[in-house]
Amino acid sequence: MQSKAATVEEYLAELPEKQRAILSEVRATILEHLPAGYVESIQWGHICYHVPLEIRKGPVAHLALASQKNHLALYLLSAGGNDSDNEWFRTETEAITGKKLNMGKGCVRFKRLVELPLSMVAKAAARTSMEERLQLWRERGR
Repeated sequence: MQSKAATVEEYLAELPEKQRAILSEVRATILEHLPAGYVESIQWGHICYHVPLEIRKGPVAHLALASQKNHLALYLLSAGGNDSDNEWFRTETEAITGKKLNMGKGCVRFKRLVELPLSMVAKAAARTSMEERLQLWRERGR
């Protein structure tokens, strides 16, 4: 579901308690490990971590969090279009959980925190610096 919230706090307040608790933990992990320079805001109706708009006119996203109708989602936007990053996240997460990861092209779907190890969220958040993210964006002709 796409939220109309203007702030992260409003977004979280809209969620049922269980979903709010899970996303709050994932959010705290992201914020703790996010490289310098990225900002947190609401973009596309999701909690998004991106290059500041002052640096790039349109958002260059790194990660996003969302509550969808039937699941929660972590969007690995820096991995979008990069099969090796997607495979890294899938392989490492499945090794930790011992279960098949419910993952599309850069979108990890989960219902419980046990399905998404916070250690992997931390690694994904820290994996690409803001400068590297901008360089990837430029290389893809954007």
